[in-house]
Amino acid sequence: MPVYRLDNALRFPDPADADESGLLAVGGDLGPERLLLAYSLGIFPWYEEGQPILWHSPDPRMVLRPEELRISRSLRKTLRSGRFDLVLDRAFPAVIRACAEIPRRSQRGTWITDDMVEAYEGLYDRGYAHSAEAYVEGELVGGLYGVSIGGCFFGESMFSRRANASKAAFAALSLQLATWGFTLVDCQLPTPHLARFGAVEWEREQFLATLTTALAAPTRRGRWHFDTPPDARLGVGNSGGSMRLPDTSNR
Repeated sequence: MPVYRLDNALRFPDPADADESGLLAVGGDLGPERLLLAYSLGIFPWYEEGQPILWHSPDPRMVLRPEELRISRSLRKTLRSGRFDLVLDRAFPAVIRACAEIPRRSQRGTWITDDMVEAYEGLYDRGYAHSAEAYVEGELVGGLYGVSIGGCFFGESMFSRRANASKAAFAALSLQLATWGFTLVDCQLPTPHLARFGAVEWEREQFLATLTTALAAPTRRGRWHFDTPPDARLGVGNSGGSMRLPDTSNR
């Protein structure tokens, strides 16, 4: 398959034209219009410092249906303990910078370049990017960020400075997305970590078809806050916009 070179026109090639690695196109820019168009087509940027912008549409795709979230017994215990104060959109810039700076095994640097940070902060300012955060005594110790369009949340990256911090933030966010009726959490690339939450691999064709349906839902723009879910089975309470699980089974 050819790798397409983008010009200034606001367009992408067919995602089905990506090569075996998922690479579809090179070039273009990280402006908000192009980023939102890319995500709506199932395409995302992923490249390292010193490289041109590389656009990907992998096959298979790792996805999670929020209502199918699996929370392990140990993580449920952590959530119920109140160890973490879990909030949304309190410190998006700090979250994305932590994701860029946190050391990762088998990774020499980061793909979250300065240009990427600026671009996603721009989406946050426009109400399309969001963060889920875990705090201990006011200190940010874990979290994740991503982009939301329609009924799909496109996860980008997460970090932890305390055990289970990012897991708690991800679980809390996924429960809230289920309450809001979101169709998909796009996890992009397969990992055992995400599989433990119930994420599965879909062929690109299935992902894009379901994404089209998800995008028909209205987009929740602006700052997000946890609310009280109508379904008590989710086991979530609300206090000042933060989420905590009571001492009852949530599944």
